[in-house]
Amino acid sequence: MLSVALPKGRIAEDTLEIFETIFGSSFKFDDRKLILQTENFKFLLVRNQDVATYVYHQAADIGVVGLDTLEEQGLDVIRLLDLQKGKCRVAIGMRAGEKPDFTKSEIKVATKMVNITKRYFAERAVAADIIKLYGSIELAPLVGLADMIVDVVETGSTMKQNGLEVVETIMESTTHLIANKNSFFEKKSEILDIYEKINALLYGN
Repeated sequence: MLSVALPKGRIAEDTLEIFETIFGSSFKFDDRKLILQTENFKFLLVRNQDVATYVYHQAADIGVVGLDTLEEQGLDVIRLLDLQKGKCRVAIGMRAGEKPDFTKSEIKVATKMVNITKRYFAERAVAADIIKLYGSIELAPLVGLADMIVDVVETGSTMKQNGLEVVETIMESTTHLIANKNSFFEKKSEILDIYEKINALLYGN
């Protein structure tokens, strides 16, 4: 049996639809249940930020998670396949009309994606004071806490509604199928079977 960690919400629904298509069975969670057990699978509903952790510690054999979360957490898991769902980007936002000035002696950046942000500015040899926030990040430039923010953006409408605009994209992100390294060797045929079926469905390979 394969255990599969899914992030709650739209991505879980999209992934279960893929499983329904390739296996011809119905996969539905009962109301408020966090585990869905079938003959061959055990699906776990977890927070998006926790999917890779479950897979890394082998509490799940495989999982589905955004590339942005993988890059931020840096956990040692196998990236099997880009599922082309949950498209978004990690971007820099500033007050409308402002442009980044990377020549300043120090730039204040508010974000919940500390590692991606640190790497981005380090690669450009820009001194950045990274301020970690957990929510309402758009407020930071409006109240003088930061010069700019780094956040996940889908349409950019949340930034616009708060008087900000995207000035630069750091990375594009989609959901990826990942696997635990030990599970990949212990259950290789089952995991590769899933991989090949999804790959054929999405890419015709």
